[in-house]
Amino acid sequence: MLCSPGLNCYSCPAAAVSCPIGAAQMFFAGVRHNVSLYVTGFLLTVGVLFGRFICGFVCPMGLLQDLTYRIKTPKLKLRLRFLKYVKYVILAVFVIILPIVFTNEWTLQGDPWFCKYICPSGTIFGAIPLMAANEFLRDMIGGLFIWKVALAGVIVVTSVFVLRIFCRILCPLGAIYAVLNKVALLHMRLDKSKCNSCKICNEACHIKIEPEKKPNDPECFRCGKCVNACPGKALSYKFGGQSPKESDV
Repeated sequence: MLCSPGLNCYSCPAAAVSCPIGAAQMFFAGVRHNVSLYVTGFLLTVGVLFGRFICGFVCPMGLLQDLTYRIKTPKLKLRLRFLKYVKYVILAVFVIILPIVFTNEWTLQGDPWFCKYICPSGTIFGAIPLMAANEFLRDMIGGLFIWKVALAGVIVVTSVFVLRIFCRILCPLGAIYAVLNKVALLHMRLDKSKCNSCKICNEACHIKIEPEKKPNDPECFRCGKCVNACPGKALSYKFGGQSPKESDV
């Protein structure tokens, strides 16, 4: 089964490809018995090519949050100084460590902990449509489903006021792409010869990463707001290696 570059729950009735995080968990759940380079190779390749551009323009959970953020309400532009590291903990603990350490004594396979207990994408695009379409499954609703729906609801409501709250705090796939964002071939180019330090790009950024200082910050989704706002056209997208005129300090 091919992987999607963004979160894509395979339990969704319309799913044609699998989720890379779900596939990664299954790989780590059986890592004691076999080694597969497909999932890690796929994620590294996509990350090195595109970085968090995937988060910004490919992931359906990112699209949902963008749509909810467009609802006209007061917005909170937050830097999330420490909370942004939670996604790395979730990647390490729920995607890698728990599936390896805790295995079923009969199958010797671990559970997909992130998908099972956290992932709002699977709940919204997979579980809820399945429950709505299948009366038999509705009769089996229990505490875990209620927890997942409640968590997804909190994330969706919060995303109305704070841009991409799930991507920035909880998403392990975002954590992987964030690590590779600075070295990704598709990156933000800052031409220092055109930059007059007006800081208009900083004001345009809803996640407050200061593009004039760190255009390829791990948290950047490549949304392009800073590119459109820059009066001197100092910021732009580029695919390939960085030149001496580019800055990312």
